[in-house]
Amino acid sequence: MDLRSFEAAAWSGLMAAAADPHAGFRYVTLCTVDAAQRPQARIVVLRECDDARRMLTFHTDVRSPKWQEMAANPQATVLGYCHEHHLQLRLAGQVHCYAAGSEIARETWRALPSHTRQTYKGGPPGEVRTTAPLPDESTGPEAAESRFGVVILQVSSLDAYQLQRNDNQRALFRYTADGVLQASAWINP
Repeated sequence: MDLRSFEAAAWSGLMAAAADPHAGFRYVTLCTVDAAQRPQARIVVLRECDDARRMLTFHTDVRSPKWQEMAANPQATVLGYCHEHHLQLRLAGQVHCYAAGSEIARETWRALPSHTRQTYKGGPPGEVRTTAPLPDESTGPEAAESRFGVVILQVSSLDAYQLQRNDNQRALFRYTADGVLQASAWINP
């Protein structure tokens, strides 16, 4: 396989995951750094992939620690592994966060199914509950929407690692700020 095909296969897997909840890269790990300079990692759902512009999109609660971490340091890494294809992808870049009130967040919120909107009705992520939630306990749709944020990672590098029985393959791709391939090379696994 040549470098161009290897890169295309990686982005094709990400595109498939954004469209199919059962695809290999649907759930990926978002890595950030907290205020104490400790690495933080959590699973997020890949919602969109723009392979032409090298952008990945996720949703989150703006009250979450990861939102605060990305606001303080927009450098992030996304790590994914597709068991079916034995392919690991590590994508690094800068995140852009869009809170409620932004056009991107408003448009995205309108397109969400109601079961996904329910995610944003509860208390702040990670906080201790003082009581068990009641079945009818919820906040209004305006409050839930005000907690919704969109995160877009502008990928600056892709480290793709294909695990095989023999002859593992690994390549590094670097992109410009607008997603144009700047450099690529095979690297040692």
